[in-house]
Amino acid sequence: MGQPESREAEHPQLPPGQRLQRGWPVTHYGPVPKFRPERWEFRVFGATADGGKHCWTHEEFTALPYTTVVGDMHCVTKFSMLSAEWGGVLTRTVLELAPPAPDVTHVMVWAEYGFSSNLRLADFASDRSIFATHRSGELLTAEHGFPVRLVVPQLYAWKGPKWVRGIEYMTADRRGFWEERGYHNLGDPWQEQRYSYQEEPGDGPEL
Repeated sequence: MGQPESREAEHPQLPPGQRLQRGWPVTHYGPVPKFRPERWEFRVFGATADGGKHCWTHEEFTALPYTTVVGDMHCVTKFSMLSAEWGGVLTRTVLELAPPAPDVTHVMVWAEYGFSSNLRLADFASDRSIFATHRSGELLTAEHGFPVRLVVPQLYAWKGPKWVRGIEYMTADRRGFWEERGYHNLGDPWQEQRYSYQEEPGDGPEL
């Protein structure tokens, strides 16, 4: 595990309450899943433009256009990694190949063991949001999300699950795994949107 270096006073590019981290700590809930390439598929379903489900095998998914982006990672536990290089498939590529219906407003990202995280479509479609397979040119380790993890640099890292298996297009918002357990529905680190009690009207799904 890396060591914390310093806080935002010395690093103005850090969101409030965060500290700069050397290395990349391993943080996740539950066990590390075993990767079985012959059974793995990436699915896009829900409110798709054509009403159907779109699937890629692992071989097909890794053959999609590969791109690198530079983006930070801000963990709600208060560590931040700055300017990391992520390689993989842009979320925009998936949106182009499997378009959402016009009335889609949110996406639920599904991962192994039924883990989920909800995002606004605009955050998901950001030009720096990426289904990462690599970091700094090297394949992700299993502990860090191999074969695919979502990275959304402008949000807290729990919004980018490890071990992603697909996305669901939604015409209304609903909370994911951590959002149902007290974490903020939006997760903007610059606003310190850590917990659900901080939510303002309109931040979460209507009851």
